[in-house]
Amino acid sequence: MMEGRHPMRSPRGRMQGREDGQIIVLFALALVAIVAMVGLVLDGGSAFAQRRSEQSAADLAALAGANDYLLNNNATQAIATARTVAGQNGWTHGADGVTVDVAISTANGAEVTVDISATHSNNFASIVGMPTWQVSTTGTALTGFPDTVAGAGPFIFSIDAFDDITGQPKGPYGNEDAPYDFGETNGDIPTAPGDLAWTNFGTGNVNTEEVRQIIDGDLVINKTLAFGEYIGQHNNGNHTALYAPVDDELSGTDLPIPVVDHNGNFQGWATFHVVSAEGGEDKHIKGYFKSPFLSQKLTVGNCSAGNCPRFLGSWSLALSN
Repeated sequence: MMEGRHPMRSPRGRMQGREDGQIIVLFALALVAIVAMVGLVLDGGSAFAQRRSEQSAADLAALAGANDYLLNNNATQAIATARTVAGQNGWTHGADGVTVDVAISTANGAEVTVDISATHSNNFASIVGMPTWQVSTTGTALTGFPDTVAGAGPFIFSIDAFDDITGQPKGPYGNEDAPYDFGETNGDIPTAPGDLAWTNFGTGNVNTEEVRQIIDGDLVINKTLAFGEYIGQHNNGNHTALYAPVDDELSGTDLPIPVVDHNGNFQGWATFHVVSAEGGEDKHIKGYFKSPFLSQKLTVGNCSAGNCPRFLGSWSLALSN
């Protein structure tokens, strides 16, 4: 035996060393894959929770903005309201990289869209080169204003049809199951709770052909009715020829209808559902009130036929996306 020399490694020892090195490489690769999967699960779940929070805030902000626009018809104010509500729900525009973009479109009523975008800081996923994700969501609410095409009906009702305290329609005038036949007493203004009269929204003497054009959509009147403004007929006319157009154009629709006091002065409005109309000897419009009386201004405008919601108020506020 020769002294001072190391024994030569056996082929089996050399193979074992190579296998150990391969295991280390495979383990390192597997560890990276495991970290990536854990990152996707944990960081992905956290990002999903953030998106749900953003979505709730976007929906609430869109509804708030649409409601503000509905009440005030002011786009700048509605945008500010939407951003305020988004901030109250955890997502403040301009803070920590958060953006709250608000857009208002009036192509079909008033549509308020709120986009919220914010950075999500990752924990595990950052190890594999994904330190952050951008999480974005959108909420859209639709509201509207009446039009004179098939919108605000060109007839008026008496404030006596509503309860003095609650504003709710009195018994027979708000019964969906048994619509009421509202008649005309050949006067300038309604003379009883179940009476009606025609109107052109206070723009002058009520002419049968003019009101027919309003019903058909051939004449659009742009006006905001002022509280206490006289909007009666001025001529005590029956306007028998108007019942057929109401039956043809407005049956089955919900309309904002002006409500007047005993002198024909505008007091507010209510949503009225037209069932049918008849212009024979017993001239009447059959229908019922779907909403309580609201002592608020009523704006009629130049929306094209059928493109605008036909009522103003809580009935026309809803999420659309």
